[in-house]
Amino acid sequence: MSQQTVAFRYAKSLLGLAIEKGVEAQVYEDMKLFNQVCDENHQFFLLLKSPIVSHYHKLTILRNIFKGKVDDSTMAIFEIITQKNREAVLPLIAEDYLVQYELHKGIQKAYVTTATPLTASQKAEFQQIVAENTGKTVEVVEKIDADLIGGYILQVNDRQIDTTVKARLNELKMKFNN
Repeated sequence: MSQQTVAFRYAKSLLGLAIEKGVEAQVYEDMKLFNQVCDENHQFFLLLKSPIVSHYHKLTILRNIFKGKVDDSTMAIFEIITQKNREAVLPLIAEDYLVQYELHKGIQKAYVTTATPLTASQKAEFQQIVAENTGKTVEVVEKIDADLIGGYILQVNDRQIDTTVKARLNELKMKFNN
């Protein structure tokens, strides 16, 4: 069985348990925290995948980092996964949980990349536009890329709108080169 399939099943079970206990939002925040730790600390990410480090040591590290900061359901899944020697799939489980939770709650992520940070009113405008087109609650994820010069890139699922100055300059460059 592929790791993605295993992760999906664990995430689905975790979501079911969290809903049953009424802590699905807390576990969602826990999984975001776990992803943040993995993203910010590549050594931690590699440690989870390492066959050299014992499962006991991995569980000890997970407990030291997350005990008292995450819900008991989240700690329980860390312990179960570690006991089954599948720590390498924990990042995938976290990702799948986030996706399944967002589907369950009807949340649509909109990724907005701009050259400068968005103001509160700009963020609200993006939320409104995407909500009108999708009929879902929208969470705007903001990225900053100074190379864009101006404008924005809006990505929702597999659709993308690019109004950046950089894109326009590249279009002009292509026209002049042809």
